Amino acid sequence: MKSITIKGSERENVGKAATKSLRDAGMVPCVVYGGDKPVHFSAEEKSFKNLVYTPNAHTVVIDLGGKTINAILQDIQVHPITDRILHIDFFQLNDKKEITMEVPVKVTGTSPGVLGGGVLRLNTRKLKVKALPADLPDFVNADISGLEMGNKLYVTKLVADKYKLMHPDNTVVAQVRISRAAMKAAQEAAKAAKAPAKGKKK
Repeated sequence: MKSITIKGSERENVGKAATKSLRDAGMVPCVVYGGDKPVHFSAEEKSFKNLVYTPNAHTVVIDLGGKTINAILQDIQVHPITDRILHIDFFQLNDKKEITMEVPVKVTGTSPGVLGGGVLRLNTRKLKVKALPADLPDFVNADISGLEMGNKLYVTKLVADKYKLMHPDNTVVAQVRISRAAMKAAQEAAKAAKAPAKGKKK
């Protein structure tokens, strides 16, 4: 999985007044859990742009000036009106311990059902996977090559190499629905088939 580096500074004072001063200065207070003890730090709000405002999934290298921590984003608090980032929680990665996180679904292949006039619907844009940090995928591949009109692609049909998909077997990832135009054409064809051929003698 691709990684993003966030440069920050460790925080000694984590009180409300210090936190407010950080936000007023365009900084985001953060904390990393999962290690021997929580690590409090702050970083510029703009440095989180490529981590937060993207459909892609990333691991994070937190650079605290001489000390680096490998982590993933765990939780984010955003102001309800301004959408400014108020606080971010990270979870420290351990190379020998599996981690669960959401990664995007990437559709590949060409569906015969879509070529026949059906409409592809992606039911799940992200899936939870569990893997060792080194085996976390950038995306989960969803091959729709076998989907005919009216068919569904279940999570059990996805190839999960070196990671586990943390979803029930009946989870629908994508489906090809019959479009109104295709349905109308099918109804008209059915009517035409039932109607007696013109010019036929009784």
